[in-house]
Amino acid sequence: MNAARTAASAEQSGTAGHRLPIIAVTMGDGAGIGPEVIVPALLHPDTLRGCRPVVIGDAHRLRQAADILGISCDIVAVDAPAQAEFTPRRINVVDLGLLPADLPWGTLDAAAGDAAYHYIRVAAQLAVNGEVHAICTAPLNKEALHAAGHLYPGHTELLAHLTGVDEVSMMLSTPKVKVIHVTTHLGLIDAVNRIEPGLVERTVRRGHEAMVRAGVDTPVIGVCGINPHAGENGMFGYGEEESKIVPALEAVRNDGIDARGPIPADTAFFLAGRGDYDLIVAMYHDQGHGPVKVLGIETGVNLTVGLPVIRTSVDHGTAFDIAGTGRAEAGSMVEALRQAAEMSSASAAR
Repeated sequence: MNAARTAASAEQSGTAGHRLPIIAVTMGDGAGIGPEVIVPALLHPDTLRGCRPVVIGDAHRLRQAADILGISCDIVAVDAPAQAEFTPRRINVVDLGLLPADLPWGTLDAAAGDAAYHYIRVAAQLAVNGEVHAICTAPLNKEALHAAGHLYPGHTELLAHLTGVDEVSMMLSTPKVKVIHVTTHLGLIDAVNRIEPGLVERTVRRGHEAMVRAGVDTPVIGVCGINPHAGENGMFGYGEEESKIVPALEAVRNDGIDARGPIPADTAFFLAGRGDYDLIVAMYHDQGHGPVKVLGIETGVNLTVGLPVIRTSVDHGTAFDIAGTGRAEAGSMVEALRQAAEMSSASAAR
């Protein structure tokens, strides 16, 4: 064991370790790469230095993943996070036992979709009850979720429902750029119709609050337009920037929020990457997701902003094409756990 891991393990077992936030790590779709990124991420020295992770999932599936990866560790079932022990090479699991023992890797299965729903349900309840400080999610498969009868567009909407919140925002975070979305899982025409000043204003405010929570006291926020060149004074589109975005910016600026725009989306991310903006507000899914995945998907993290609990996630899908092969990269999960721990600690300090 290297020196960093030894130090991390000592901290976990000592008084300092007991002050680290407890993070519920949901296993996602068990047929995907979730188990294969969770095992190495939970054993990573950076994770052990920052938090006490407890998986909500299936112990048998995690053991299968460890075998595929050639990792030797103890995967131990516990009834609740309070029963978890944090010792070297140990992974604690609240084992719901919902997956078939012979579930194939890389296939769409309603049983896996149902299990993924219940992992989230249990984690949300633990967070609301104060038994964990944050939730970090491995990817689920929307089609499998729907096949199991849980008709939600994804984690974001599911967590909002489970915690009794009417409206939340998706934020993507990479080392180079952070982006929050006004709309997410909607077709482009529906997204443009959905955008209105109140929704833009609430999204900017949620983004501002999230950045302050993360330790940026006075964030500079760049707000994208809807049309090419942000409409270019009415040359493109039908005045959407003036009618849907400008009133929202005026409202938040009156409260001291530094929100600038509307700015052309094709330059916004370049400007953010060089440091002009701490946060970009994207109007629709691909406007924000495309640049983020080019700039840093390997270490990208998905945050749900506006929940009563902290939630981070990997910024990749279930990757059925490589599930069960041991080829999945755990970097995004390590970063998601780091940010969950960081935000939990920042919240506790405020």
